[in-house]
Formats: sequence, structure tokens, C-alpha cells
Amino acid sequence: MTVRTKPAEATATPVKQRRTLPPLLVHALAALAALVVVVLLTLVTDEFTNLRIATIGYYLIAVAGLTLLTGLTGQVSLGHGAFMFIGAYTVALLVKHVPSLPLWADLLLASAAGGLAGLLAGAAAARLRGPYLAGATLALAVGLPALTRKFPDFLGGSNGLSFTVHSRPNGVGVPELRWQTWIVWLSVLLALVLVVNIVRGRLGRDFRAVRDDEVAAALSGIAVGRTKILAFLVSAVCGGLAGGLQAFLLGTAAPGSFTPALSLSLLAAVVLGGLGSLWGALWGAVALVYFQAWSEDLADVLHLNTDVANNLPLAVYGVILIVVVLAFPRGIQGGFSKLRGLLRRPAEKKENHENH
Repeated sequence: MTVRTKPAEATATPVKQRRTLPPLLVHALAALAALVVVVLLTLVTDEFTNLRIATIGYYLIAVAGLTLLTGLTGQVSLGHGAFMFIGAYTVALLVKHVPSLPLWADLLLASAAGGLAGLLAGAAAARLRGPYLAGATLALAVGLPALTRKFPDFLGGSNGLSFTVHSRPNGVGVPELRWQTWIVWLSVLLALVLVVNIVRGRLGRDFRAVRDDEVAAALSGIAVGRTKILAFLVSAVCGGLAGGLQAFLLGTAAPGSFTPALSLSLLAAVVLGGLGSLWGALWGAVALVYFQAWSEDLADVLHLNTDVANNLPLAVYGVILIVVVLAFPRGIQGGFSKLRGLLRRPAEKKENHENH
């Protein structure tokens, strides 16, 4: 006698599949929530704090772009401030010479100008690596601001270009600086949504593959040179947007704001926040703004002379960077991840004990 059994597919209990939202929608909703938090913060703080919040915003997108370049593809750039310089001067020149253009068009063109510079720099540096790449990008950061002295009538010389952007609509009862802070963060969060989707997508996987092993990446079919150039392009677009937002917020574009020290500070912020982490870019941007502010306050309290007071922020930032890297090699975000793991471990042990 034969016994018929039901196929495994028929006897298996159907598994309910969880419906998940598209990643782009998830990131857009997270950006909207972040914008609400920023708006609430600006409503309960004074104008000076609003300025700092806005500064964190444009530093965030600059550091995020450098994180993508350095943390995800392993290309060390010491010239990211040059892309901010291009974005800032693009906005300044457009406002002065083409005042009919809306602000969003100025910022888009500033991002495009930064991206074009990044495309050219990436193509030139595609065959460079290590200290050679760092040296080439540093030369870019040193050379571009010098153009203002070469063309003083067009770029304003050492004093730069000053302008005014009236971005607040008539009838809106919001202080100008607060409105500008909202515009900065809206632009930054929109850009971050795109950056996060790039990092989580196929191109982001290609970036990481090139960073880990260029030979293996090439053997798997990834165009290593093109991938490096694309990383430079995306990073420079972020830098151009950051520079354009800085110029819009401050109403000026001056070469003194884009010295090589800025590029080094941005790279230090990437390391401090957490190399390869976009959350780390946020902590790095906060550190850039507030460590300098606290150092200046400390200099005032101690009544230090001008020379010492001017160099104190760099010294304090350097000491904090060394301490954080020694304690948490993966930066601030790595420290948070480690702490979360330590807190989760007792709960997991308790759950395993109850199961047994």
C-alpha cells in the first residue's frame, strides 16, 4: 500500500511578507522629520544660534560629500575647500550680474559648477593615489583662491564680492536669518536624500568595492577609473552646494574663507565624525562649528592675546581629534555604535537565558 504525502509546498505555512516603503520615500520622510526638528530649534533659539545651526547645515553637506569620496572610495582629498570656493563665487557672480535668476537656480548652477570642477579634477587624478592624489588636490585648494588677485575686477580681489539676496517672500513674518536657515537646511536635506540613495544603491556598492580592492573590482566588471571620477563628481557637487549656501547665508564670497586650512578642517571632520559614515558627517559638522565657538569663548575668558586666541581653536580641535581617534578609531559615530552594542549585549544574554 502506498501512502501519498502532500508536497512540501502545500504543507508549509504561508509566510506573511512585510510591506516596506521604497528607500527613496523612507529617506524623504526622514529628511522631512529632520527639517521639522530644525525649524523647531530655530524657533526657540536666538539669531546667533540660528546662524550656527545654518553653518552646521552647509558644513554637513560638504563633509558628507568628502565622506563619500574618502570614506567610501578611499581617495584622500585635501582640496575640498576649492569646490566650496567655486560654489560660493558662482552664487556671488550670478546674484550680481544675473539678478533675475531665482535662488534655487543660483544654487543649482553653483552645484553644477562644483561638479564640473570635480569632474575635471577626478579625470586628472584618476591614475593618482595616496600622497600623489592628496598633493594634487591640495594644489587645487592653494591655487584657486589666488585667482581673485589675478582678476580683481571680476572676482573682487582680496576683499571678495559682497551682495544681498532677498529670499524671504513679502508678507512672511519671519526674521531674515531664520528664513535663510530654513532655506539652507531644506537644500541640504534634499541633497542628502540623493546622496544617501547613491550610497545605498549600486553605485555606492561600486565605490566600496573600489576602496576595498581595485584589482578585484576590475575583475568583477567595475570600471575603476570611471567609478573614481563619479565619486569626485558627486563629492564636488556637494562641495559646490555647500559653498553656494555659505555665500547666500553670509552675503559674501571672499578668498579668506576658502584657505587650505578649510580643506584640512573638513577632512579632520570626516575622521572625527566617523570615516565612511554619513551620520559621522553630522557629528563632524557640529564639531567644526561648536569646537571653534567654545575655543573662542575660552580665549575671551582667559584674556589671551590676539595671536594665541587666533590659533587656539585649531589647537583645541587637534587635541580633541587625537583623543577621539585614540579612544574610538572609527570616530564619534563608531563610539556610538560601540556603546549601543555594549548596551544591547546584556539584553541579548537575558533573552538567551530565558529561552534556555
